[in-house]
Parts: sequence; C-alpha cells; structure tokens
Amino acid sequence: MKSSALNSSQLAAVMYNDGPQLVIAGAGSGKTRVLTYKIAHLLEQGIPAGHILALTFTNKAAREMKSRICQLVGEDYARYLWMGTFHAIFARLLRQEAQLLGYTRDYTIYDTTDSRSVVKHIVKDFQLDDKVYKPNVVHGRISMAKNNLQSPNMYAADREYLMRDRFEKMTEMARIYAEYNRRLKAANAMDFDDILVNTNALLQKFPEVAEKYQELFQYILVDEYQDTNRAQYMIIKRLAERYQHICVVGDDAQSIYSFRGADISNILNFQKDYPTAQLFKLEQNYRSTQTIVNAANSLIRHNKGQIRKEVFSELNIGERISLATYMTDRDEAKAVAKHIRSLAPSTYSYDDVAVMYRTNAQSRVIEDELRQLGIPYRIYGGTSFYQRKEIKDALAYLRLVSNRDDNEAFLRVVNYPTRGIGDTTVSRLYEAAQRNKCSLMQVAIAPDRMTDDLSAATQKKVMEFAQMIERFAEEMPTKDAFVFTQDLMMQTGILREAKSDTTPEGVARYENLEEMLSGIHEFCERRKQEGIDFTPIADFLAEVSLLTDQDEHLDDKQERVTLLTIHAAKGLEFRANFIVGMEENLFPSAFCQSAREIEEERRLLYVAITRSMERCFLLNAKQRFRNGQVTFTTPSRFLKDIDQQFVLNKDAVSSRPLPKAPSMPMVSAGHAHLTPTTGAKEKSKKKTIRSEWQKDDRVLHRVFGAGTVLEVYRENDNDKIDILFDQVGKKTLLVTYAKLERI
Repeated sequence: MKSSALNSSQLAAVMYNDGPQLVIAGAGSGKTRVLTYKIAHLLEQGIPAGHILALTFTNKAAREMKSRICQLVGEDYARYLWMGTFHAIFARLLRQEAQLLGYTRDYTIYDTTDSRSVVKHIVKDFQLDDKVYKPNVVHGRISMAKNNLQSPNMYAADREYLMRDRFEKMTEMARIYAEYNRRLKAANAMDFDDILVNTNALLQKFPEVAEKYQELFQYILVDEYQDTNRAQYMIIKRLAERYQHICVVGDDAQSIYSFRGADISNILNFQKDYPTAQLFKLEQNYRSTQTIVNAANSLIRHNKGQIRKEVFSELNIGERISLATYMTDRDEAKAVAKHIRSLAPSTYSYDDVAVMYRTNAQSRVIEDELRQLGIPYRIYGGTSFYQRKEIKDALAYLRLVSNRDDNEAFLRVVNYPTRGIGDTTVSRLYEAAQRNKCSLMQVAIAPDRMTDDLSAATQKKVMEFAQMIERFAEEMPTKDAFVFTQDLMMQTGILREAKSDTTPEGVARYENLEEMLSGIHEFCERRKQEGIDFTPIADFLAEVSLLTDQDEHLDDKQERVTLLTIHAAKGLEFRANFIVGMEENLFPSAFCQSAREIEEERRLLYVAITRSMERCFLLNAKQRFRNGQVTFTTPSRFLKDIDQQFVLNKDAVSSRPLPKAPSMPMVSAGHAHLTPTTGAKEKSKKKTIRSEWQKDDRVLHRVFGAGTVLEVYRENDNDKIDILFDQVGKKTLLVTYAKLERI
C-alpha cells in the first residue's frame, strides 16, 4: 500500500486499528479512499479477508470499493471480504440461521410491490376503505416502524402514532401491521425491512449466534454512518461487542435522510457508545474552491447538533457565491437558462453544470426555459416533469374530454382514482369496442353495446364514468384551460387522492399536480398578455404534447445539464451549480418547523453548496405560482447564515439588502393555495405608506381587468397593493410591477 497517496489525516485514520474509531469525513475529503486503503492495510497486516465486514448503503459503492481494493492488494486477497449493502450481507447471514426464527433457508424476499399487494388484500379482507388505507401509505408506516424496531404491539402503544392515525382516520393501522407480519411469516417470506428486524432479533435472542458472528466479524467498517437507522445501529453495536474493532465513517453535516428513518444521533453519540473511541477528522476538501468551502462552513456553523470541524481547501480562492433575486419563478428560470448558455458549451461542458431544487415540482419551469434556448438536459434520479405518472394521468383526462375516441387516454384513467372498474371489465369493454368497431368511450356510454358478461353494478360504474366525461366535455367550451383543469382535478378526485397520501412520494405527487395547475395558469396569463382573452384546454394540450414528444427522443450520448433534487445530489459534483428556490416555506420546507427539522434543512443546503467545484449560484423569486395563484415570498433564512464576505449579491430586482426572513408561511394572493403549512404563524410587519394610489381608486390591470383599490402598504420590505377586481376577486400585487392605469 502506498502511503504517499494519503494526506496525514487520512493516513492516521487508515493506520489506527486498536479500537473503536470515528472518522468524520468532510465534503470532498476522500472518504472512499480512506475506507479502501484501510481495508487494504488490514489485509496486508495479515487479517483474513473473511474476518472483515464492510457495510455500505449502495451496491455501486460496494463494487467501487472492492475494485479499488483489488487494485491495491490483488483479487486473491479481496475475494473473501464480507463487503456489500446492509440488506445483502444480512440476507446472506439469515439464510444460514433462518430456522431459529421459524423460517426455512429458502425464504422469499418480498419487494415493495409484493409488500403493497399484501397490504391491499388485508385492507380488502378487513372491509376497510381503500381510499383511506392506501397500500403505499400503510406500507410506508409499517416500514418506518420496523426501521425503528417497533413491533405491532409497540406501535399500538405509541401515543404519537395513535394520535396521527386517529387524525387521519386510520385507527386500524396496528391491526393491519400485525396481520401483515402474520401473512408474511405464513408465506415463509420477509420484506426488506424484515431483513434488518430479523437479523437484530437473531443477535439479541440467541447469544450463541451473536458470539459466532462476533468471532467471524472481528473488524467492522461502516460507510455513511450518519444515514443508519435504529435497526442498523443495534445490529452493528451487537456485532462489535467482543472485539470493538469498529470503524465508522461519515459526516453529520450531511445527514439528510430522516424521512427514510436515518437517525443523526447514531453518529453524534458514537463516542458515548464507545468511550475509548478515537476521533479522526478529514478536513481537507479536494473538490471545491476555498470560497465555496468557507461559505459552506459559515452556513453549517449555525447548527447546534454537530461534531465541530473546520473543512478547508488548498485549491484556488475562486469566485464568491452569486446570490440573485428575481421577480417571479419564471424570471428565475430564464436567468438560469441564459447563464448556462453563457457558460456552456464554451467555458464548461453541459455535463459540468447542474440545477438543483428542493422539490421535484420546481423542475417544470426550469425545463421550459432550457427547452426555449435549446439547452439539452437530463433529470437525474427522476423523470422529466410531463413524463411523471401523475402528470400523464391528469393529461389523459384532459385528452379524453377533448377527444372521447382517445382509447389510450380512456384506458389510463377509467379506474383512476379507483372506482371499481378492474382489468377484467376493461378487457370486456375492449372486446366490445372491437366487435362494434367503435371507441371504448362509445361502448361505455351506451348500455346496449356493453357485453352481457358485465354485471348490472359494473355497467353502472362504467356508465357513471362515461357520463362524468361527457359532462366535462359540455363544460369545456365555457371555461378557460386553467379553470377547467382545476375543476376537473377536484371533481375527479385526482387532487384528493394525491393529498391523502402523506408519504414523501405522495407529497411530491401532490406538489407536481399543483405545479401543473400553475403551468396552465401561467400559459393562460401569457396568452392574455398576447391579446388572446380565452384559452381553451385544447391549446394547452397542443403545446404540451410537443414538449412530451421531445422528451422521448433524447440522445443518451449527448452532453446535458443535470437537473435534480438536492436529496438526489449526494455523492455528485459539478463545476457550476445553480440552486433555485431559496425562499421560506420552500427551502426550508413548510413542513419543517421544529429546531431539529430546520437543522436538517440547513444540512441539506450544505450538501447542495458542497457539490459545487468552481461556481455556485443561489437564486430566489419574490413571486411564485402555487396552484395557479401568485404567492409572495420572503428569502430563505439560510441566506443570512452564510457569511456575506463569501457572497456576491447580484439582486436582479433591487439593490436593497436582503431582509431578515421570518419563520412564517408565504402570503398568498387571491384564493388560498393548496400547499399545506404548519406551525405557529408570526404576524407580518405591515404599515401604511404614501402612494399615488389611494383606497377606493378605480384602476385597470392588463391581465386582471378593472378593480378597486382596497389598501396600499409595506410588508416584509415589499410595497404592496390589495385590489378587488371586478372579475377575479381580490389580488395582492407589488406596487412597482403592477403597471396599473387609472380609470
């Protein structure tokens, strides 16, 4: 092993093997290098590969580390390492010991689809409402309980769970959980979470088994320790009891997955668990410029729950982080696209550039503007906005209403949301359509064309669906695209279906539907400014079909800008990085109210900034469309946490300094938007100002038409005007940009 390939801190961490060891690895500090060299060093010291257990979170990380170790010491030495993901290693262990827990060695592992199918059948057998007890929501709660090592009995006794389930009318959760476990056991099956739960049970209940594996795994190394959950923590702790040769590597400042069950206290309390543990800090960043590193340090310093370190860089000083505020989210997206055009492909390749955001829904407007300038892009770890399932479902409804002969649209939505029209019914409708040489909709609307194989009850469900579509078709000519789509989403239950799913995936789907409405609203408003007073839904469908068609014909070999959520950015790096949506209730999220949650949001921004190698841009908007309504925003509180000597304020709206961001929900204009807000609201500072506009003045706005001034005031450093418009009701506008005419 060549020690010259390591700096002094890395070398010290590699060479120490005398007891428990905590390696705090700052962003870009060579964590993987330390792990691979440490394992290579153990092998060179004569430790048998079969006595070394190395746990990772992804198969990719395990393969990469094993490949590097083979290069250092040779494949013969590395072949017998116990190296892999937690689930892969412990599933292998359970194959040997399954009979002790009442399973056979050939037990089945259920994937997520299998598990949700079991839940679906239980809900049906218990005669519960499947609109309340959705398989993905129920399975998500069972999964979280298992990760926290909570049995059905413990779940039933947990006051917090009981209150949550009672509030959401899911009072049978504990009974479903118990039945779910019973059915899996009867099927000689485990789900992914059971692999951890059962490994822990095996080690705790059977001392002789614990001793066997303690003797086998004499040296234990754990990657990304800050991401471990309760079950993983307990297993590692038990296995390390005898020899205490445990080395955990991670960075508490990059702990961002609590929604998956990760517990930051595992890494923060490591030295309490192992009083003799030695602490090693990898503080030299090899990725980013000195300025970016210093800015990130100044941000994360505001977190109380952390292991203090001072990350440094010896690379170029580099440019300051650029901060810019724009009038709207559309202006923000245009600025990103234009700046990328100025950087790539001349200074940087498109592959060198990333745009990061807090929520998936934010990608829509970014995608629109990149397309306008012909900038190629990819959605990393996700799907392009108009290709997401919930968006395609909503578009299918619109397509079917516009063209009742669209069979593909019919098939997509006839049972979404679930209305009791199953695959067998659809197959018979299809056969009837083929027989009558007509569309599926023509069969559904006419009882005489339906097959005799369908029961009267099923025929009624099909007809009710068809009649609903016909009602929408009658309304379509009288409503603009936005109003029509909003009504359709409400009446079909699409929004209700999405909103009732409280899992992170469900929240994302709801936000995407909300963003689609915003996009349609924006499309209609843009047409009004072009002098087109009425925009039918067909015009929007014509435009969006071109966008989705373009999505499907991308050249995989082409260099592209990367668009991604910050949660998906872990482990990546880019020469230039645009972080958009730096606003209260977006980043940090409106769902995060407690001090612990806010600290995780701050860590999330730390992760985003430290993905940047040379250039980092922070952007926000004063107005953002949420559910088709203009919402006024305040800058993220985190912007004030960054030492201003590392920031270049390129405020595109005003040269005024950024106001202090209060912890309050965004002020909505017009109707209340659908984004949930929680926690106590702070009173905004609102004072009357002098203005050319006075109460009761009659004014004309180019989009909203005629209206009457209600009030002019300053709030959160913005001069605002409330106007009651004759046609669209009350709106709140920024005085500077309202462009009003006196009537």
